[in-house]
Amino acid sequence: MNNVVLIGMPGVGKSTAGVILAKVLGYRFIDADLLIQEEENRLLHEIIRQEGTEGFLAIENRVNAGIEAQKSVIATGGSVVYGQEAMAHLKSIGTVVYLKLSFEILQKRLHNIRGRGVVLKEGQTLRDLYEERVPLYERYADVVIEEKNRDVEETIALIVRSLERV
Repeated sequence: MNNVVLIGMPGVGKSTAGVILAKVLGYRFIDADLLIQEEENRLLHEIIRQEGTEGFLAIENRVNAGIEAQKSVIATGGSVVYGQEAMAHLKSIGTVVYLKLSFEILQKRLHNIRGRGVVLKEGQTLRDLYEERVPLYERYADVVIEEKNRDVEETIALIVRSLERV
């Protein structure tokens, strides 16, 4: 196992779990959303506003497809699964871990989704987005971690155990 790539909906805790997981494994931590902001010199919601949904997804795909890393935990943005090149690249350099959470719990966690830079098409609800993305997360995942009723420490322990079996 070279890298660990965390995927999942916004609000599932990819960045939070990623930082702790990196410490536990002795790996670097890479936040793909921050890489996008650095490369573009804009915040995610500014990119979405200025470039539109498709423009943002193209930038996200390009940045993620270009990540070069060794012994790193990579937390991706929730929409990374729309980028085929990005996902092919990430799967080639690491083990993809899907942090899964029920819609009901997710809905409670997410208050200002547009302010977070979440990619929503015109008229799309959070439930629409969830139902559209879950099959993609499941398709790309090497490991699925069900987070329901688990705190961060339990989630990290489960990820570590699962990685040992991959």
